[in-house]
Amino acid sequence: MMTDLYQSQRAMRQMRQQAMQRGVVAILDVGTSKIACLVLRFDGTGRLSEDNSIGSLAGQTGFRVIGAATTRSRGVRFGEITAMQETERAIRTALQAAQKMADIRVDHVIACFSGANPRSYGLDAQVDLDGQEVTEAEIGRVLNACDVPDYGAGREVLHAQPVNFALDNRSGLIDPRGQMGQTLAVDMHMLTVDAVAIQNLVRCVKRCDLELAGIANSAYVSGISALVEDEQELGAACIDMGGGSTGVSIFIKKHMIYADSVRMGGDHVTSDISMGLGISTTIAERIKTFNGGVNATGADDRDMIDIGGETGDWEHDRRTVSRAELIGIMRPRVEEILEEVRLRLDAAGFDHMPSQQIVLTGGGSQIPGLDGLASRILGQRVRLGRPLRVHGLPQSATGPGFSSAVGLALFAAHPQDEWWDFETPVDTSAVRPFRRAVRWFRENW
Repeated sequence: MMTDLYQSQRAMRQMRQQAMQRGVVAILDVGTSKIACLVLRFDGTGRLSEDNSIGSLAGQTGFRVIGAATTRSRGVRFGEITAMQETERAIRTALQAAQKMADIRVDHVIACFSGANPRSYGLDAQVDLDGQEVTEAEIGRVLNACDVPDYGAGREVLHAQPVNFALDNRSGLIDPRGQMGQTLAVDMHMLTVDAVAIQNLVRCVKRCDLELAGIANSAYVSGISALVEDEQELGAACIDMGGGSTGVSIFIKKHMIYADSVRMGGDHVTSDISMGLGISTTIAERIKTFNGGVNATGADDRDMIDIGGETGDWEHDRRTVSRAELIGIMRPRVEEILEEVRLRLDAAGFDHMPSQQIVLTGGGSQIPGLDGLASRILGQRVRLGRPLRVHGLPQSATGPGFSSAVGLALFAAHPQDEWWDFETPVDTSAVRPFRRAVRWFRENW
């Protein structure tokens, strides 16, 4: 079971290398409310220098965005593909528009998706070195010594990243290669998701005549682009509020060590408004965007919003609603989403982390007053995060709704080491208990 996955992930890494050599790749964020596509051109700068002084073993490269497009998503619910043909059509639409802008044809795509019930595991292992220097092979050996938990049928591993190495009693090493010691230990974060979600995405991409060169969890890549370097290093949570699901990821020492998702997002707020006021979801979405909020003041009782006249027939339909009423509909749902997020953070042991910064991002994070409400429900330090600036990104793609697309571009150019980047003799049969990710903070870091 693990062997197939290991092989298919290795095959994807090879595809990625081919795409890098060709110099272009498409980034695809398959969401519930929109599908975003960026076309990247790699300029090949920043290849590993002679002394391996930069970055991960996986190699990194500079890039610029040369095409960008979004289209309304179809056939996706809670971040998972439910109607293959509709999603395939939407992906083709976004891809064609982005290719047209870039004026180039793209064969390789790296995709991310949210939802699919992610589960985090903390694995660890150690091997004897007998005073040898740590080589690539030794890293492969220690990773392979990790006991993979029995994560259940119908699940697949999406990420398996070494997040900490220790050599003898020196912990917190990012890259132990070239150093000497007696024992080498590793902590690995493994993320599993529902297999069907991956299979559907793979099939969709294949049906669009594209090669899949990589796949990632949305909450993870959002964290890469919305958290600043200090936050990734010292510890922070990224809350990515999408349309159909809200992703949660926790970072420390520049690695994701936990991810989860809540099956609710901005679309649920919209549908509450639509049902509460008896209006179409299109109008509900519009008034949510232009008039919405979560904190009512006295002035909001007097602030009236036109909701009638969907047909443009102002003569017969002059309905209005006060902004206070609109907020009264929105707030309970937003609170419910944040309460669910808090449960996820508590389960991860986030309160034991040295730094408890929380960053809200994603299209759903744009509701006015959300950061204040979130800091009341989730804890002290909450800020709103937009994705990092990357070369060539059009103005229209710089908002929080593009955190995962931009993060996926960064992930494509600077991939983190994953278990399958190392030659390992795969025969994982032993299954022993695993530790929760967060025990590592307290014990090792």
